[in-house]
Amino acid sequence: MLTPGTDWKADVTVETPEDFQGMRAAGALVRRVFEQMKRAAVAGVSTAELDALAAAMLSDAGAVSAPKLFYDFPGHTCISVNEHAAHGIPGHRRVKAGDMINIDVSAELDGYVADMGESFVVGGGRRAQHEICAAVREAVSDAIAQVKPGRSLNVLGKAAQRVAQRRGYQIIRNLGSHGVGRSIHEEPSYVPVDNPAETRRLRQGMVFTIEPFFTTGVPWVEELTDGWTLAVGKDQLVAQFEHTIMVTHDGVEILTA
Repeated sequence: MLTPGTDWKADVTVETPEDFQGMRAAGALVRRVFEQMKRAAVAGVSTAELDALAAAMLSDAGAVSAPKLFYDFPGHTCISVNEHAAHGIPGHRRVKAGDMINIDVSAELDGYVADMGESFVVGGGRRAQHEICAAVREAVSDAIAQVKPGRSLNVLGKAAQRVAQRRGYQIIRNLGSHGVGRSIHEEPSYVPVDNPAETRRLRQGMVFTIEPFFTTGVPWVEELTDGWTLAVGKDQLVAQFEHTIMVTHDGVEILTA
């Protein structure tokens, strides 16, 4: 989740056993919350009911919603439906069979923040919906496979863009990936597209998200009048997949696996 105008914090490097334990615990929690929400996302349920489920799970774990904590977001999770790409506000809208829904869960647990999201189709849907969801998941998998200390940060964007081009999709250019750790948004911030001018290098202990957004239309999103929801055109498909990862001495650990 990327908010224009954010004061980005310096990147956090995981170094101590406490850091490792804290980040892994936060990652495992957001995964559990997401999986429960995904199972509950059936035709007829409201996005507010899904968000209430997340709120209860976070509270029971002693965690807090990161969007609510850091940005006073009007929900505990971001739930975006169909052409809504990101930052969708939970409310009275009821999910219908054939809807494509994105659930993005970010939480702070004992001082550590993890973030994950996924787009999926409720109750069947169209082939094109499943294909774009599979493609963006493939892009994240390919990018993760490129992570090693010392490599350019651009290996991530290059891998994602390769999949997008092969599958015939655009990558949203005004949404991007970001560091996490002690805050929901830290450095390194980057748009997951091929950028040959990128000079930053991956370092052991870095923690950040990989989260491209694929679309069948224009490569940008527009903010709606609610001041939060970001959307593409109603005739377009948009899908996201996101993991929080940590660079290890020889590769990567997926904290939200």
